[in-house]
Amino acid sequence: MRNKILSICIPTYNRIDCLNNCLNSILIAKKKFNFNFEVCVSDNGSQADVHSLVKKYNQDLDIVFNQNESNLGLGVNILKSVSLAKGEFVWILGNDDLLLPDTFFHLNKLLKIDGDIDFFYINSFHLDSKVVLKPNQTFNTKELPKNMEKFSLYPKSFKTNFLNLVNHKISFDFILGMFLAIFRKKIWDANLFRINQDFLKDKNVYSTFDNTAPHIIIWSSGYKNSKAYFQSEPLSVNTQGVREWSDLYPFVESIRIPEVLDYYRLAGLELHKYLYFKNFALRKLSINLFKIYFFKNINGSNYINVKKHIIYNLFYPSVYLGLIYFVIRKIFKLIFKIK
Repeated sequence: MRNKILSICIPTYNRIDCLNNCLNSILIAKKKFNFNFEVCVSDNGSQADVHSLVKKYNQDLDIVFNQNESNLGLGVNILKSVSLAKGEFVWILGNDDLLLPDTFFHLNKLLKIDGDIDFFYINSFHLDSKVVLKPNQTFNTKELPKNMEKFSLYPKSFKTNFLNLVNHKISFDFILGMFLAIFRKKIWDANLFRINQDFLKDKNVYSTFDNTAPHIIIWSSGYKNSKAYFQSEPLSVNTQGVREWSDLYPFVESIRIPEVLDYYRLAGLELHKYLYFKNFALRKLSINLFKIYFFKNINGSNYINVKKHIIYNLFYPSVYLGLIYFVIRKIFKLIFKIK
């Protein structure tokens, strides 16, 4: 039995250069502050030799490794990576995420703030992946640029109830992005049964809510009565570049993100907050439904009933205002281009 405070869980697939930088950033942070943690890596049947890379870092890091024989789908692999964890808390990292050199120093203090906190939402920096990914080079996080953009612009750290973190001013996607959260594992384990396994195992990316956001299903039910903490100062870096699912972004933005709020509402989110946040989440629905339905390079139309989504959301003003704003912007751009 491994007695660890934190398990850093990394579901990975193919992007071995990204994983190399991620593990190296963890090692740099460990050398700066010796924190009690483990790393759990679950490889989803990569063609790249992930095992050899993990073996190299296992000399300095306590790594638990799993390798699926084939690609089981993103959602399944996320859950698999967490199942390896023996830490009191879990932090799921993307294989293209980086820890800052001082992360463990701050985490050591953060996790001791209050013993009754079950969920930490920790801000992150954004960085273009081109800065990090160099041919045949391992990126050193001591060389990170200054003045990186923060994911959340909310200025203050504070302790609160979990459902109070559901706020677009804190997280524009209402915590759909899982890589900024540290959560108590025993609560996660107790709520795994809520996920529909048939939907989870659908390998079509984002085709069901269960394979898109199994963490939301668990968090909304399991942590709804939990104490939580928002950390405004970033402790990690999310690199941004070409995403395998970029053709699905309009679908995720206007279909899956609003669905997140439905789960929070079932968990007890007040009606007035639900309606206010849902209106915000639907601000690009009209435009994105048009893209999903008519643009060949945008996917997702086969996962939804477009007419049903239009009718179901006619109540929200932003559905119309977003369309009007889009048309006005296009007209202004056209006018100034002509001039």
